[in-house]
Amino acid sequence: MDPGQKHAGMTEKVGRAGISRYLPWLADGELAAWLAFAGCLVAVFMQMIDVTIVNTALPSITSDLHASPSAQLLVVSGYSLAFACTLLTAARLGERVGRRAMFLTSVVAFTAASVWCGMSTSATELVAARVVQGVTGAGMAAQTIAILTVSFPRERHPLVFALYGGVAGFAGMLGPILGGVLVTADIAGTGWHSVFLINVPLGLVAFALAFRFLRLGKPTQREPFDLRGVALSTISLFALLYALADIHQNGWRPGPLAVIAGAVALALLFLRYERRSASPLVRLDLFADRGFAVGSVLVTAFFGLFTAFVFAVSITLQDELHFSPLRTGLAMTPFALGAGAGALASPWLVQRWGVRTLAAGIAAYGVCVAIGAAYLHITGGVVDLRLAAGPIFLSGLGVGLFGVQLQPLMLAGLSQRQMDGASGLLPTIEQIGNGVGLALLSAVFFRSHTLSGSITMFAAIAVVALAMGALTLALPAKAAPR
Repeated sequence: MDPGQKHAGMTEKVGRAGISRYLPWLADGELAAWLAFAGCLVAVFMQMIDVTIVNTALPSITSDLHASPSAQLLVVSGYSLAFACTLLTAARLGERVGRRAMFLTSVVAFTAASVWCGMSTSATELVAARVVQGVTGAGMAAQTIAILTVSFPRERHPLVFALYGGVAGFAGMLGPILGGVLVTADIAGTGWHSVFLINVPLGLVAFALAFRFLRLGKPTQREPFDLRGVALSTISLFALLYALADIHQNGWRPGPLAVIAGAVALALLFLRYERRSASPLVRLDLFADRGFAVGSVLVTAFFGLFTAFVFAVSITLQDELHFSPLRTGLAMTPFALGAGAGALASPWLVQRWGVRTLAAGIAAYGVCVAIGAAYLHITGGVVDLRLAAGPIFLSGLGVGLFGVQLQPLMLAGLSQRQMDGASGLLPTIEQIGNGVGLALLSAVFFRSHTLSGSITMFAAIAVVALAMGALTLALPAKAAPR
């Protein structure tokens, strides 16, 4: 052996021994997996803040680029539409070319698209850049679950998914606040451009960690790329989510409803085609597993509920109660702290109490939201944050307990091969939940943007959350890994 290689090997062993002294739970050889996981978390953080960070920067973007109302809608929704519609395709590409190569390429492309967004000089150019950003974000997101499940043993999955879910949820909540801070700070005169350019250092960190430490085997099977399935899934998803976004903005109209009907028909045609396909884009056998089937319903409901909740809180506090963006952020800080505490505690509580932990968490969230609705009704919109801090914290705690352990529980009964199929399907289900929940709840209960509309929407959210608590008990109590 070369003396240099021998010295390097001894140094690595000593380093691992030193780390194990302080982190005895860290198994031998797991350090590289955790560092690669850190790169994945940075990528998750980037793709999630870009869902919401543009909202608070939109007035500045509109003024600077003279964006029309339709362009404003596309600046916000173009990213989410492109992201959701390409997840299944990106997952299949990852299977064919390798998860590592697909992830690294997507990180580079996402960072470049973020620079393009930040350098855009017209509304049309910004919309195009946002669409590219969404496509490349899907390239990262569609690999993450497969990377996590293959990089860690089953006993680590509850902790890994707790961190993954915690970072994703925190980034989604932080986006509007961070966007307001960046636009207000106007660092080096960048103004709204900084909400996109912040991804440059984040992208470099994610790429460096993944390039150095992400080690995955090369794909052993290269299934045919199903172009017909790609076309059917992409068109049906785009039509559905675009129509839901239009309903959210403009209310119920015949045109979007007709588009939704057409999207559902295309989706049924897609599922029929997938059942007969030799290399399906969506593996329907996943739904034969009770945990995955029930979990899919819960994931759809949870993401729709949470997106609608964040929207309702923002509108209520700022438009109805006239809170400043800073005071709004401070009001929701107990929620973020509670969610973080729930995320960290959930792996151990689930180990002890099983799915009852999740059921209790989402039920507690529903009860706290109901208390909030009653409080707003009684006080007529006068809010004492000192009194509200406790229920706000408990509602966040319930979300943390429920959200971060739902995915590992629904995936626990799947084989590794099925996990690969779930890598693109699960985030697609999440995006459908986002679109459906926000459109339905806001269009039905929140069109008037009045305090009574806010109270009604919070009450509806509470009812759905309590129903989810009952359904959660249908998850397998403990799925044995295959």
